Amino acid sequence: MRTPAGWLRGVRHPEAYHGRGERRAYFEGWYVKLVSADRTRRWAVIPGVFLGLEGDSGTADEAFVQVLDGLSGRSWYHRFPVDEFEASDLAFEVRVGPNRFDASGATLDLPQLRGRVEFATPMEPWPVTLREPGIMGWYGAVPFMECFHGIVSFGHALAGELEVEGERASFDGGRGYIEKDWGEAFPAGYVWMASNHVDVDAGADGGDGRAGAADASLIASVAIIPWLGGAFRGFIIGFRHGGRLHKWTTWNRARERRLEITDTHVRWAVEGPDGTLELEAERRRGGLLHAPLRSAMHRRVEETLDASISFRHLAPDGTLRLAGTAECAGLEVFGDLERLLATKAR
Repeated sequence: MRTPAGWLRGVRHPEAYHGRGERRAYFEGWYVKLVSADRTRRWAVIPGVFLGLEGDSGTADEAFVQVLDGLSGRSWYHRFPVDEFEASDLAFEVRVGPNRFDASGATLDLPQLRGRVEFATPMEPWPVTLREPGIMGWYGAVPFMECFHGIVSFGHALAGELEVEGERASFDGGRGYIEKDWGEAFPAGYVWMASNHVDVDAGADGGDGRAGAADASLIASVAIIPWLGGAFRGFIIGFRHGGRLHKWTTWNRARERRLEITDTHVRWAVEGPDGTLELEAERRRGGLLHAPLRSAMHRRVEETLDASISFRHLAPDGTLRLAGTAECAGLEVFGDLERLLATKAR
C-alpha cells in the first residue's frame, strides 16, 4: 500500500512511477512512440511492470518491454526479471534490463531495435495544477480509480539512429510522443486514439498541407469507468494546436454529441468550452499487445500505428479553427463495445 505522501507525490508527477509499495495485482507502462522524419519508420516501445500476476504456482512479478512495428503490425513481448526494473517516483526515469528511458532519450538493446534516440527538444506534458492534476482532472486524485492515465509528452523532436532489425535507420528530424497508464486493469471496453502527425487542410491555425501543424497533437479516449458500485462512460480529449491545449473531458463540462463504432470506423463528436470537435477514425488492422485486463493480465489487445483520423475543430461561435487529418495514429478499439455504447455518459 502506498503512503499518503507517496500518493500525493504520484498525483503531482503522473510521468513518474506509482507502483512503489503496491503488492496486489498492479501494472504500469510507458508508451514511447518513435516516428522517423519521412514517417516510414513507426515504432512503439513500451517498458513496464506487472505486479501480483496470478499463475499456476501462485502470484509472481515481471518486468517487460513491448515492441510494436506500426507499419507491419508485428509485435513482440520481452520479459525481464522484476529486479531488472527500476523507475523514479519523481520523474520519467525507467530502466528495464539494458533499456533506459528518460527525458533525454531512449537507449534500446532489443532484438528488433538497438541504439540510442535522443529527445532533441523538451518534452511537452499535459499541465499539472492543483485544480487539474493532469489529463484526468480531479479524477486523477481519486485513489480507487481502476486505471490512471498520463501524458508525458505531446511531442518532441528526435535525433540519432537505431539498428532496426539489423538495418541502420535515422530518426533525425523525427517526432516522438509519450504517454502512460497504471492501476489495476484496463477498462472493460474502451476506444483510444492518438497522433501528433497532423496534416492541416484549413483553419485559423494552419493552411494547406502541413503548414501550422508543427505543434499539433491529439489524444482522445472514451471508456467504461467503474464508479461506486456502478459505472459511467467517461472521456478525455486533448487537442494541442496553435500553442494552446483545447480540452473536452468528463470533468470540464464537455458533452458527447455522437459516438458511433462500426467495423471500419469510429465517429465521435463532442462540444464544450473549447467549441466542437468532430473525429472520424478509420480502423485498420494492427499488432497485438499484452494488456492488463481483469480477466487476464496478459490478454492481447490489437493496436495500430497506421490509423488515420479526420478532424474538424469549430470555435464556440461556429467558426472553423482547424480541419485536416491526423496520420501515423495509434488506435485501439477493445472490449465490450455494446456495453460501452449503452453506458450513460457523465
